[in-house]
Amino acid sequence: MSDVAKPVPGGYAVLHDPHVNRGSAFTLKQRQALRFEGLLPPGVDTLDLQIARVHIQMEVLDNDLQRYLFLSDLQARNETLFYAVVMSDPARFMPLVYTPTVGEACQKFDHIFRATRGMYIPITAKGRVHALLANWPRQDIRFIVATDGERILGLGDLGVGGMGIPVGKLVLYTACAGVPPALMMPVMLDVGTNNHELLEDPLYLGLRQNRVRGPEYDAFIDEFVQAVQEMFPKCCLQWEDFANINAVPILARYRDRISTYNDDIQGTAAVALAGIFGALHISGRKLTEQRFLFLGGGSAATGIAELISKAMVSEGLTIGAARGRNWLYDTHGLVTTARTGLADFKKPFAHEHAPLSSFVEAVEAIRPTGIIGVSTVPKQFNRAVIEAMARVNERPIIFPYSNPTSRSECTAEEAYKWSDGRAIFASGSPFPPAQIGGRSFVPGQGNNVYIFPAMGMAILATEATRVTEEMFIVAAKAVAAQVTEENLASGLIYPPQSRIFDASLNVAATIAAHVFDKGLARVPRPADIEAHLRAMTYRPAYPAPG
Repeated sequence: MSDVAKPVPGGYAVLHDPHVNRGSAFTLKQRQALRFEGLLPPGVDTLDLQIARVHIQMEVLDNDLQRYLFLSDLQARNETLFYAVVMSDPARFMPLVYTPTVGEACQKFDHIFRATRGMYIPITAKGRVHALLANWPRQDIRFIVATDGERILGLGDLGVGGMGIPVGKLVLYTACAGVPPALMMPVMLDVGTNNHELLEDPLYLGLRQNRVRGPEYDAFIDEFVQAVQEMFPKCCLQWEDFANINAVPILARYRDRISTYNDDIQGTAAVALAGIFGALHISGRKLTEQRFLFLGGGSAATGIAELISKAMVSEGLTIGAARGRNWLYDTHGLVTTARTGLADFKKPFAHEHAPLSSFVEAVEAIRPTGIIGVSTVPKQFNRAVIEAMARVNERPIIFPYSNPTSRSECTAEEAYKWSDGRAIFASGSPFPPAQIGGRSFVPGQGNNVYIFPAMGMAILATEATRVTEEMFIVAAKAVAAQVTEENLASGLIYPPQSRIFDASLNVAATIAAHVFDKGLARVPRPADIEAHLRAMTYRPAYPAPG
């Protein structure tokens, strides 16, 4: 039958391969050579013109979720243009491709699902994990971000919808530090969900079963780790948004065996420590003089407290004395030695004190120099708390780090207003500048994006065999070193996101030097570490016309 459509030979598939597609930027000569002349409008764009068109298209969309979906479609269609757009204005686009917008995208994942991205490995495939990973089209994978979807941001168990987090994280590896996207893989480890709304939703795309716990879960994780090591021996595994009951044991089990880290625990700790170093530039105080009270007693809080403690040790305190300067306040009140049934990871930060069941009472009693919110419970840093902090400190450190924005313990305006403009503020989600008493304050965002992309680039450049706690302390100091006096004068204690690429590469070079110094690299030390690192970075551009 001559009128039956036949497959078009030649380069038609190129237009549907996001890794090589240039869309309207293909030259007329290329269109002829690849045999898809006539499949595009005759005009030929530069990459800059394509970027400008995307900016215009973004402006007519009604909300950030639509912009997120538009960018996701662009990534699935033309990877070079996608990264060129995001990197053209990182301060604008990071909140769209990651927090806070990614939270809503994860919640609605099953209803807005379009093009697939990443690997989905269900526990029903146990015994065949290696075979599933073998379906990935590339063989040199250096970074995997994996989640089981149980504790997505501050939103809880989103099951398979949690895949938005690994996808978004890896976008930032590239956009903020130049890690080549071809070397990365997002992974969803689907062990079920305890979210009954999802289980009852006919559109839910994950396993329709309750979460697997215990030995079966542990064996599945171990099979996954072993398969990754066999297939991708140079790969670093980043664990993301696991519940505390799994996050802490998984990190403990593998951290001394493979190149791995947990960004919620260690990346969050490092960005908090970087903020503290920045705050101390403003207050003029020493780290060893600080006392911190955490709202939240999970793995994020204890991870931050432990990294702060180790940094204090490097400045002269004993580990016991350092931990004694970090206090936890969880759902049951102040964590004290009298508390029974404490999880092991909380015990180093349980101190002798009378029980307290009000956070503001804890502030009055402990008299911390800084409060750090990782509770995911909004509005807990209320007026009474901020005013109490301002009474006991000339420059109170106020860090509401919970994500997304709807879960933040307070806003920037509230912290500045209730402290009469004396707060040193940073948050996990972005807030606009605040005008208080005729002064303009630029709130910093204590986003892990200052840490994990730089850590990734350093690991890539060194092929580090391990990811150590000391590497995160080095990273925190390097981030703080990027903050200028002008930044500090406006209250900003992190580098501006507008120049995050250069800041990340500087941080990565500092981490890489530490890796070489400690003998953790698998490659020879180059004469110029920064030049070596910059030569490896991905920068979105179309190859010269052939």
